[in-house]
Amino acid sequence: MSSNGNQRLYAVRGAVQAESNEAEAIVTATTALMRELLDRNELAPEAMVSCLFTTTDDLDAEFPAVAARELGLEAVPLLCCREIPVPGSMPRVIRAMVHYYAPAGHETAHAYLGATQDLRSDLHAAQ
Repeated sequence: MSSNGNQRLYAVRGAVQAESNEAEAIVTATTALMRELLDRNELAPEAMVSCLFTTTDDLDAEFPAVAARELGLEAVPLLCCREIPVPGSMPRVIRAMVHYYAPAGHETAHAYLGATQDLRSDLHAAQ
């Protein structure tokens, strides 16, 4: 809990599909996802606690964290991991989970871009 009683810790998730397993495609897709998460949740880097990225097994040309650093998240701890390779799952997917402080009562706005909206059809109406 933050020292300010009007703030609490939140987590927001999102996903995007990269066009290909090329560094530029991974950075471009991750940049779009992070911009959307930051905009939708009015996030400033100083409010962010950490960000976890996962990629499907078919993405290994670049770390998604590179895009976050280029967006100015130099002081935010970032971690890149592998998603579980479930047979038949959507290919070339980058997922993110951002932990951040916001005023109590804040509503998280998840961002599943493009084809990844199918991953969370329960959130589709909130997109």
